[in-house]
Amino acid sequence: MKEAEKPHAEDKFCGISRLKVFLLALSLAFVGKTMSGAYMNSMYTQIEKQFNIPASLVGIINGSFEIGNLLLIAFVSYFGGKLHRPRIIALGCTVLSFGCLLISLPHFLIGRYHIESSISPLENSSVMPLCFVNQSLFSLPTEEPSTECVKESGSLLWIFVMVGNIVRGMGETPIIPLGISYLEDFAKTENSPFYLGCLHTATIIGPFIGFLLASFCAELFVDLESVDPGDVTITDTDTRWVGAWWLGILICAALNLLAGVPFWFLPKSLVKEGETNEPEETCKKRVVLLQENEKKEAKETMYEIAKNFIPFLKALFLNPVYMLFICITVLQFSAFNGMVSFMPKYLEQQFGKSASDAIFLIGVYNLPVICVGYFFGGLFMKKFKINIYHAAHIAFWVSLLEYLLYFAAYWTVCDTSPVAGLTVSYEGIEQVSYAESTVLAGCNRDCDCALKIWDPVCGKNGITYVSPCLAGCKASRGTGKSVVFENCTCVAASEFSYQNASAVLGQCDRGESCDKMLHYFLILQLVCSFIFSLAAMPGYMVLIRSLKPEEKSFGVGIHELASRVFAGIPSPIYFGALVDTTCLKWGTMTCGGEGACRMYNIVTYRWLYLGLPAILRGVSYFPCALILFILKKKLKSESKTLLNTPIELQNKGQ
Repeated sequence: MKEAEKPHAEDKFCGISRLKVFLLALSLAFVGKTMSGAYMNSMYTQIEKQFNIPASLVGIINGSFEIGNLLLIAFVSYFGGKLHRPRIIALGCTVLSFGCLLISLPHFLIGRYHIESSISPLENSSVMPLCFVNQSLFSLPTEEPSTECVKESGSLLWIFVMVGNIVRGMGETPIIPLGISYLEDFAKTENSPFYLGCLHTATIIGPFIGFLLASFCAELFVDLESVDPGDVTITDTDTRWVGAWWLGILICAALNLLAGVPFWFLPKSLVKEGETNEPEETCKKRVVLLQENEKKEAKETMYEIAKNFIPFLKALFLNPVYMLFICITVLQFSAFNGMVSFMPKYLEQQFGKSASDAIFLIGVYNLPVICVGYFFGGLFMKKFKINIYHAAHIAFWVSLLEYLLYFAAYWTVCDTSPVAGLTVSYEGIEQVSYAESTVLAGCNRDCDCALKIWDPVCGKNGITYVSPCLAGCKASRGTGKSVVFENCTCVAASEFSYQNASAVLGQCDRGESCDKMLHYFLILQLVCSFIFSLAAMPGYMVLIRSLKPEEKSFGVGIHELASRVFAGIPSPIYFGALVDTTCLKWGTMTCGGEGACRMYNIVTYRWLYLGLPAILRGVSYFPCALILFILKKKLKSESKTLLNTPIELQNKGQ
């Protein structure tokens, strides 16, 4: 039996099965890293509210991940290709896991989350006047009330999240360039697109799991381990709600740590696919040669490895197709990164959805079809053996079709939520105002209300008021989430009857028409995501095939570096800064400072959110056209060479 099993074992040692083991391990690492990325992108709105920071600062935290990549990507891509790539990937997964742990740390240091409110717990228990009473912030009971302001300053702990993101970016650095170059080196040429398709499929499965996890965690209150859910007076649709953002990132840390384990046991080199169907003795000789080559490479000094760095870099910069592809990536990735970073917030503000629902819908409607598109794109490339010119054509025209469909999103809109003093007057007339003075009217001017506090109530008239006091409410009954405010003079002033002028906690619902528009928007996203994903694999093959074999690892790394520096870092920052300009109502911290934005001008927000990516992507089609022109010219010159070769040979024969 042992004699019969020996050839099978040798076949595995010669690379057939070990390449597939590497592919499986790399796919798991892709799942882990993309799951962490999708989870963090989904939870930035929760982090924004937890630490009471503006969207522009959230953009900096988001971009800090790319800074971590920037610190190492060029050196890892170049030097890593000369060293033991699987073990460097394993080390990267471990560092990535540590970064995730660091991100979750502030939750265990910051203390309980203070809900911005204009009523105290005692006011919930009995009917008492709310108007004519000085308002104060509500906070969950603490043992040391006098230190509340000191604890609020603990919101600077967001720096831990930023540093953790930098470390996470550093850990992710070697996974893509070293993993792809390792596959490309030891896979058959015709199998390479299919393997890359499998990896791209893994990059969709990871975010899908990440979005589902984020949706689940966003539905749980941030202090779930210390606060009874029954004591929380707001729902997850409230803009003040903060989900358990820290919980899922701990799960991501565990997965990334496990994903790195197989790489520690994989060899530095494998026998290339297609060269393994040989007699056992030949196979053994190849293994011995590989081991000898590894020993020689290990003796190379860092100087010998580094001396070719500048020539390699110069060769890449002189490659027109490669440089134009980088320009396309920067523009497309800027648009994509900005949209993904603020899509949960867009669905919350535009369609009135909770963070949990928004994250879930993004994952369910977008990611499965992207996964299918990547898979069939890779399969199509393998089956028909598409050359670089035809791959560029497919990527261009399919992407352009999706771009034109994208503009239909401008018609999937919702009416602005009526908020007295912000989007409508107290009489119900439409207006948009950024001034605090507009929240005062004749019906509440004598109430001595705090103007900065955001504690919305929904009146019987369908209008939302900034607080019970500003709604002119004189009394309340009930406890917890079921509190009802009565004798609200502003609600009565906008109606024809003074009786039963009441209000309940939270903003008013958007209505069925808004839900219908949300479905149209999500279906459009589904179609666009599928079409765009079909173009992704042909486009990526243009990048890979434009590089020489010895340039692939370094070239992919520089491509990643450029996308991080010029797109990944700045795009969420300027997207966030533009989003901040549309804020109508800022929150207030315990000690009176300005908190996170509670409500946006959704019309301006929509034009910025959809318009900026449209401009960036539109510009990207100019370098696309140049690539097609260069490749066509190159193809013609190659065809002429092939046609002339037989004639020359004939002349030589004569």
